[in-house]
Amino acid sequence: MEEVQIIFEDKNYLVVNKPAGIVTTRENFQFPKNNFQTNSKKQKTISNLIYLEDWIREKYGDRGLRRQGIAHRLDKGTSGLVLVAKTEEYLDYFLGLFKTRKIHKKYIAMVCGEASFWGSINMPIGRNGHIFGKFGVRIEGKNALTLFERIASINYESKKFSLVKIDLKTGRTHQIRVHFAYLGWPLVSDRIYGGKMVGKLTRPFLHSCEISFIDMEGKGVVYKSEPDIDLKNTLKLMGYKTIKN
Repeated sequence: MEEVQIIFEDKNYLVVNKPAGIVTTRENFQFPKNNFQTNSKKQKTISNLIYLEDWIREKYGDRGLRRQGIAHRLDKGTSGLVLVAKTEEYLDYFLGLFKTRKIHKKYIAMVCGEASFWGSINMPIGRNGHIFGKFGVRIEGKNALTLFERIASINYESKKFSLVKIDLKTGRTHQIRVHFAYLGWPLVSDRIYGGKMVGKLTRPFLHSCEISFIDMEGKGVVYKSEPDIDLKNTLKLMGYKTIKN
């Protein structure tokens, strides 16, 4: 597993690159009520998890901030940029920006099949009533909007794949994975939503590559990060070498 990287830091906040396999906060993790594991097995599983929240506490000390200042989350299996406030004032500011959708997040994903050159997916998302931890397009769900453009088409082992850049307009759980699976283009190596496994990649091919907003001083800022090494290795295996961020 790669280490957490600091992309930017000042007295008010930091931007980190979270590797896949790290849980953002303890709020993200729970077992299903009807899980057949014993309590001792559950505790062992929980203790083996690695949390970004703990990494922040260990590096900066416990500052008494909610979730140690983490302003939003990424799924355990998703790598990429996370905003972390250092002060209560900046945490409230970030949360307000997210609530009013004034923080813009972009992702890189590899999907199975030949995606359109560009598109807009505007379909509500809700919990799957039968499978714990799975979501789907549901009429009674919350509104969700995903914009995308195809930046490359790849042929690998006689199958077509598409590298897409995504502009996430809302932040529903599993939104990107659900939306692309709904269109018949599940993410590569996404077991839950039917993606084809490629090489040694054991998690969905999804990386939060860019985040932008206007800070409290009125300055527009943009932060970027390259895909993690497991995604780069998968691209290399498939014969694609360069991603323009």
